Amino acid sequence: MDIKNSDDSLIWKEASRQPILKTPVMTVMQTRSISPEGTEGQYIVMDAPDWVVTVPVMDDSFLMVKQWRHGEQKLSIEFPGGVINPGEDPDKAAVRELKEETGFTAGQLIHLGSINPNPALMSNHVHIYAALNLAKGSGQQLDSDEYINYIKLPQHEVIQKMGTPEYPHALMSAALFLYQRYTGTAR
Repeated sequence: MDIKNSDDSLIWKEASRQPILKTPVMTVMQTRSISPEGTEGQYIVMDAPDWVVTVPVMDDSFLMVKQWRHGEQKLSIEFPGGVINPGEDPDKAAVRELKEETGFTAGQLIHLGSINPNPALMSNHVHIYAALNLAKGSGQQLDSDEYINYIKLPQHEVIQKMGTPEYPHALMSAALFLYQRYTGTAR
């Protein structure tokens, strides 16, 4: 078996990029790239703004949100989160999204990690935070198209149910894992 140890032999060079569909939440791009050996390929990449997810911790519980997801056509229980506004720092977006969706503020915010939702197809990143020392604020401040209930759920229940039909969002599993790694409870 021939094993190559140089990452240089893996890197493609993008030769062109053209938008083929623009939507309010992403732009679908067609790219033309050249392989390390010189062959050419066309690929589809979704450009979207970065997102944040906040894992709000209340004692032995998480503060979660329940909302309708159009792709799944079902309700989904998730950690609060959303799109980072242009020019906004991810930590500020995490604070804003937590407050908008739950009405709570965090006394302490800890960056748990940043991940790409699907590096084969997407160019953006999700920045994941733990929100500690929560305080109730002035109530939800939802966007005009958001209909969200927030609920306090025991951590053990969220861990047990993550990946079930009530908790279908894969990025929430990643956020939970990063939180468990932070607390030393990931096994």
